[in-house]
Amino acid sequence: QGILFILVVGACTDYALLLVARYREELAARESVTASVLAAVRGVTGPVLASGGTVILGLLCLLAADLNSTSSLGPVVAIGVVAAMLAAMTFLPAALALCGRAAFWPVAPHRLGRAEEQSTDRILERHRLWGGIARLVGRRPRLIWLSTTALLLAAAVFAPLFTAEGTGQADVFRTEVEAVDGQETLERGFGPDSGAAPALVVTDADRVDEIVAAAEDTPGVEGATPVTEPGPPGTEGAVLVEDGRSLVEVDLAAVSETTAAVDTVRDLRESVHAVAGADALVGGVDATDLDTRETARRDFAVVVPLVLVVVFLVLIPLLRSLVAPLLLMAVNVLSFATALGVGTLVFDHVLDLPGADPVVPLFAFVFLVALGIDYSIFLMSRAREETLVHGHREGVLRALTVTGGVITSAGVVLAATFAALAVIPLLFLLQLAFLVAFGVLVDALLVRTLLIPALALDVGPRLWWPGRAGEQDRPCHQRV
Repeated sequence: QGILFILVVGACTDYALLLVARYREELAARESVTASVLAAVRGVTGPVLASGGTVILGLLCLLAADLNSTSSLGPVVAIGVVAAMLAAMTFLPAALALCGRAAFWPVAPHRLGRAEEQSTDRILERHRLWGGIARLVGRRPRLIWLSTTALLLAAAVFAPLFTAEGTGQADVFRTEVEAVDGQETLERGFGPDSGAAPALVVTDADRVDEIVAAAEDTPGVEGATPVTEPGPPGTEGAVLVEDGRSLVEVDLAAVSETTAAVDTVRDLRESVHAVAGADALVGGVDATDLDTRETARRDFAVVVPLVLVVVFLVLIPLLRSLVAPLLLMAVNVLSFATALGVGTLVFDHVLDLPGADPVVPLFAFVFLVALGIDYSIFLMSRAREETLVHGHREGVLRALTVTGGVITSAGVVLAATFAALAVIPLLFLLQLAFLVAFGVLVDALLVRTLLIPALALDVGPRLWWPGRAGEQDRPCHQRV
């Protein structure tokens, strides 16, 4: 519920800001409010559909995950994004049309002259801050994208150190809860092993002795005992058999819910699986932790490439290019690695957190790539629109200037809404809130502001290959 609420509010605000900013531009170019609303809707429909479609399809990729808690999140949040898109593209335009220019009171936009509408210099002058940034990017694009990339890589090198091996049940909560207080009381009175559950091995009843021997030979195992039928006190009952199967309790030397205990269970499985005909299965708390970790790794390896392919396929028809989508994907993966690297340093050395849930990296990746690509979509779709009229260089600079304020505002709003997840007293949501909020800020303030525009200028019109560049980039004798 927390993730759904945050994502819907953040996504709807992003789409609304894009529409309102375009509406203000159209009001400066037209007298009619209705025509301005319709032009604004036409101008942002493509980017909003591509952006929303990217988020929705990226979230639906979670259905490929094996963990139910992961796969079930995808369709729920995707429905929320659909609702956000519908509200932003139906209710909001109608409300803007009713309000007219008064929607921007007390600074309502006025109708500009034709020269003011089309001159790049005038646009840069009207948007002083973003015009200055555009001029800076335009003067030294290669230096800017190389230095920005180096800065992001400096943080991304710590990403491989991010550990998501899970935590103990007591570490899941960030506030005092009765169950944790009770467990700590038991440990003070009876030691850290109090309440620890043994590993459980279900095996063929005829192979119980062999399973016990194999378990006891496993490093890290203190002993193995078959479960027996109840009998008179002081007597040893027969081994309990149910449908031809028996249960063996295995005591581990390591404390439950630790890495050592999980490693012992992994070795125990190899030992009992080697007993022919036993058809042994190992369960218990630590076995569940092991399965969760391995399944989360499998889900990450499957879902991440799937999300990248889906986002790439969405970008191709929007930008009518192969080069631009590839560059945008590479930049957004670098942005995710940067957020994960900084998260590693903050979680381990600043907040000193006990670990991370195995699904945190996957959720962070899906949200950051699906949401972070939004700002690249908003920028590059406008750049393509401007390029077809004013040429590649002017098109990119104009797009950076006119979208700078709205995209930055959208990024700050989305980061702030995700940061609100940190108030929920669960370790998993605190880590997810930091990674997504920080990653969105990196996308909005660095990647979209400096790296992508500078890279687009340095690559030149080839960015739109195999599509055509703007008319201004073609030789005079080819313009007809």
